[in-house]
Amino acid sequence: MKVIGLTGGIASGKSTVSGILRELGIPVIDADSVYERLSRKGNRVWQAVYLAFGEEYFLPDGEMNRKKLGALVFSDSQSREKLNKITHPIVKDEMLLILDQIIREQQPPLVVMDVPLLFESGWNDWMDEVWVVYAPEEMQVERLSTRNGLTREEAFLRVKSQMSIEEKRKLADRVIDNSLSIDYTKRQIERILEELKVSEE
Repeated sequence: MKVIGLTGGIASGKSTVSGILRELGIPVIDADSVYERLSRKGNRVWQAVYLAFGEEYFLPDGEMNRKKLGALVFSDSQSREKLNKITHPIVKDEMLLILDQIIREQQPPLVVMDVPLLFESGWNDWMDEVWVVYAPEEMQVERLSTRNGLTREEAFLRVKSQMSIEEKRKLADRVIDNSLSIDYTKRQIERILEELKVSEE
């Protein structure tokens, strides 16, 4: 069994690729989903963020003020590093628990770990392969601006807060080009799975 790390730049299309993999029967563990669940009121990420950043980053109902926290960490590298340092280990532990459960219950030939900051957090060290979902930086900015209702400057700042997509591309074992059609993206994924003989399992 192989553990695949799936990553890319913000708005490069990881969710699209994850969706295609799931359609093809590949288990995907999504770091963003795990983070979202654990950051709800009272959960482990919520507690860690509350202790580190204080109540000003929380709404009156006690839930995390994601918009305010996001504005802080995307504009201040020290705050971003602080947030990542306290939350990444919690998310990693939870993802490993889910991975163990999938292996026990399904024994799949392949499990994909969808992790936005995979290289930045050093998670590539324990993956069998790393696949990078690629779209040019200009396309990332356009997609992010449209998707999140951000100004071009805000979108550019968020893209630049991560390791560049070109650098990630160089570090990848495999690159999935998501700059054209969804059909083109899907064909690349199917070809990779054929090479890994997953389709024959």
